[in-house]
Amino acid sequence: MQIQRTPQGFVLYKENTPVGHCQCHQQGEGWHLEWLEIDPAWQNRGYGSFFLKKILAQTGGFQPESIHTASGVQSPAAVALLQKFQFRLEGSLWRRVRQREFTPVNMTHLFLQSRLKPGGVYLDATCGNGYDTEFLCRLAQPEGRVLALDIQPQAVDATNARLKRLGLDAIGRAIQADHQHLEQLVQEPLDCAMFNLGYLPGADHSLFTQASSTQKALAAAITLLRAGGILSVCLYSGGVNGFEEKQAILTWLRQLPISQYTVVECGFSNWAEHAPLPCFVIKK
Repeated sequence: MQIQRTPQGFVLYKENTPVGHCQCHQQGEGWHLEWLEIDPAWQNRGYGSFFLKKILAQTGGFQPESIHTASGVQSPAAVALLQKFQFRLEGSLWRRVRQREFTPVNMTHLFLQSRLKPGGVYLDATCGNGYDTEFLCRLAQPEGRVLALDIQPQAVDATNARLKRLGLDAIGRAIQADHQHLEQLVQEPLDCAMFNLGYLPGADHSLFTQASSTQKALAAAITLLRAGGILSVCLYSGGVNGFEEKQAILTWLRQLPISQYTVVECGFSNWAEHAPLPCFVIKK
């Protein structure tokens, strides 16, 4: 079976014979399905599920965020098909909405995205597998610059490979370095410095950031921030990390002078005590 895109939507072929049709179009930030039909001779064989799944895949329906609607649905089989793929009836319209899970890392990205502008100088002080570095590169855009650090060579390699694959290597690069020596590595004012503490996902979990070196790095980072610049730090605790680093950094953050910095802690009230804790420091 194969699917062919048409000006009206999609056609499902079985051995060069069209057996399914779907009329759909982009609507706002999502897609609207006006009509989906499987030829009666081919019904009750799973082709409807296959067809709709492929349509959703080709229109971003399995991305972290997507919106799909459908109308003109009447038959019980069509209703069951939409329900199978998480469409919900709202009035006369069927809606399928996928929203990115709200996590501490996503919260950090949303906050920074709301305040940072293209063309900035950004630092990812704990690049890990490169997701935050990618985020900063997309914010910086071609006129900006991003430097990423990590003490583990596999993290540096993974980050640089990711940036190259995504065509972002002209904006950002990762180098192997201990972030506690930050003042020796960065010689210009920063618009943002990100710290996502803990261990490298997928690597040796016995290697994780430590309070003493992290505090040195954070102190250097806020010194390098320009007025209006932001330091973000996501604190982790429990498990192999323990609580020492989290408590030490919180104590340090809370003692920063209010005349120079605004410090924000974003706790999750009904999560466990060891849940990740996003914090922000805005330099005045």
